[in-house]
Amino acid sequence: MASIAPSIRRAQAPVRKALSAAPSAIRCLATVPTPNDSDQSAKPKRKTYFKDATVAPFSDFVGTSSPAQELSHADAYALKTAQVGPEGKKRTITRLPEWLKTPIPAGNKNFKAIKNDLRGLGLHTVCEEARCPNISDCWGGSDKSAATATIMLMGDTCTRGCRFCSVKTNRAPAPLDPHEPEHTAEALARWGLGYVVMTTVDRDDLADGGANHLAETIMKVKHKKPSMLLEVLTGDFQGDLDMVSIVANSGVDVFAHNVETVEALTPYVRDRRATFRQSLSVLKKAKEVGRERGIITKTSMMLGLGEQDHEVMDALKELRKAEVDIVTFGQYMRPTKRHMKVERYVTPDEFEMWRQRAMDMGFLYCASGPLVRSSYKAGEVFIENVLRKRAAGKSVASESLEQVVAADATARSSV
Repeated sequence: MASIAPSIRRAQAPVRKALSAAPSAIRCLATVPTPNDSDQSAKPKRKTYFKDATVAPFSDFVGTSSPAQELSHADAYALKTAQVGPEGKKRTITRLPEWLKTPIPAGNKNFKAIKNDLRGLGLHTVCEEARCPNISDCWGGSDKSAATATIMLMGDTCTRGCRFCSVKTNRAPAPLDPHEPEHTAEALARWGLGYVVMTTVDRDDLADGGANHLAETIMKVKHKKPSMLLEVLTGDFQGDLDMVSIVANSGVDVFAHNVETVEALTPYVRDRRATFRQSLSVLKKAKEVGRERGIITKTSMMLGLGEQDHEVMDALKELRKAEVDIVTFGQYMRPTKRHMKVERYVTPDEFEMWRQRAMDMGFLYCASGPLVRSSYKAGEVFIENVLRKRAAGKSVASESLEQVVAADATARSSV
C-alpha cells in the first residue's frame, strides 16, 4: 500500500496543477457560482408592471364584427357555419347570428339589488333558471320602476320534462315552502317595481297543482302593494279548470299560459302531459272567469323548431277563438346539448311579419323578435299603460278592453 500511494499522488499532480492555474476554465459536474454571478444575484431585480393603465372592456374581446362594416341584407341574414373539434373528428356547427348576441349582464345597482334579495329570501327566478338572454336588460332598468323580474314560485324543480326547457326536473320535488307567499310579497314591496311577472314550475305531485299556493301569493302581494301590476304565467294544472278559476279570481291583472309551439309539434316539444288543446282550454277559462274585471290573457310561441307557416297561422286562429288578447313570438335557443336542436334561426324580418299578421288578426298586442320571451318587457310596458289608465278611471266601466286600447293608440299617435 505504501508503494502505491506515491504513484497515485504523481497521477493526480497534473489535475491539481490545472485546477489551481485556471479554475474558471475547467468544466465540472458541480456548478460553482463565479464572483460575477454572486454580484448579480445580490442586486435587487426590477419589478415588472403594465405600463398601459387603460384596460379595454371585455366586450372588445368577444365582439364578432365591426359596427363600421355595413353588410347587405342577404349577407347579414345568411347563417354562418364553423368547423369545431380535433383533427379527424371535426363537425360543422351553425354559428349564432349577430341579431341573437346579447351583452354580458351589467353589474348595475338594480341588477345587484334584485340578485341579493333573491338569495337572501330564498327565492328563484325563471330569468336565471331558464338562462334568459334578456336578464341584464330586464333586471337593470333605468330605475326600479322600469326593471322587471320574473319570480318562479313553488321551488326550482319541475315535475315535467319538456325538451326545450332547462329547469331542473324531478318526479318528487321538495315540499312547498309555507313562507314563500309572505317572502315574495316582502321582496316585491321592497324592490318598488311597477310590473312583476310570477311564474311557477309544474307541480303534478300536488292535488291542486299549486293553484291555492299561487293564489295566496298573489293576494299577499296585492295586499302589501295594491298599485303593483301582476302577471302570472301558470301551468295547465293537468286540465283542471277549477284550479284555473282559483288563480284567475285571485286579483291577478294578466293571466298568461304558453302554448309554446304549434299543435303538430307539441308532442315532440312539450311533456306528454301537456297538449295544445288543453292549453287552449286553460286560456279560454281564464278569460271567462275574469272577463267582468277585464283580465288580460296572454300566451307565447317559440319559432325555429321546424314549424310551417300554415301551422303558425292555424295556431293564431285557435288562439283568437279562445279570446287570447296578447301573443309573443321568440326564437328557440337550445339551452344545452341534452335539449332539442334548433332547426333554423328565424330572421328579424320574419318576426316582424308575424307581428303584423297577429295584429291584423285582432290581437291587442304582439311582441315579436329573436330575443323576445313570454315575459319580455316590451309587452309589459304596453299592458301596464292600459291597466293604469283603467285604474286612474280614464275609461268608464262599460268600455271594453278593445276600446281602451284604441283610445290609447290614438293618444300615442297624436303625441
